[in-house]
Amino acid sequence: MAKTPAQRIKKHGAKAAVPQHKLPPVINSTTARTPEKAQSNSNLIVIAGVVASLFLFWYLHLLTLNQLTQLSGGLAMPDSLFGGFDAGYIGQLQAAMDADARGQLNYVHKTAGTLFPLIFGFTWLLLIGTNVARKVLRRALWVLPLLFVVARLWGNSAIDGMMSSEGPNAGQVALASGLTVAGWILLVLSLLAGAGAVLLNARRKRAAG
Repeated sequence: MAKTPAQRIKKHGAKAAVPQHKLPPVINSTTARTPEKAQSNSNLIVIAGVVASLFLFWYLHLLTLNQLTQLSGGLAMPDSLFGGFDAGYIGQLQAAMDADARGQLNYVHKTAGTLFPLIFGFTWLLLIGTNVARKVLRRALWVLPLLFVVARLWGNSAIDGMMSSEGPNAGQVALASGLTVAGWILLVLSLLAGAGAVLLNARRKRAAG
């Protein structure tokens, strides 16, 4: 039988040959998180978010809200009106849409109408954050998608409250119209901010190279 290290030391003293055992390294250096890998992961999330945002925009504005015009005698939904609306238009829309049609509009606001601004806002925050190095500028640009999310979600609630009222209330109409216009403006500004952030990052990389 093979002698243990202790038995060898007892028999041969300091001359005993004791085999050395080495433990494998605990950390795998191949899995180290580098700035390049972090940037690549962020880019993949941004790409996925952009694709999801484009799909939801198409589904919400070009498909679902457009289909609801079949229940309103061809009148466009308030969300689709870039320039807002007045009490006269809402009165016509309320007269044309029954309770079921208004319920469908409310359901759209709770599903795609909520998912689109949330996913778009998160994606644009990450897009700006990974492309703008200056903290002050980054935070200033972040304000646009954050305000867009607030305007769209608040606008959904305001439109539902306006449509469920007995008649066109001037205060409700003004609030819903203002939030709708603000949402469209903030969407455009957010798109421009994202494009500007990407261009700034590309210019910085060219200058560094």
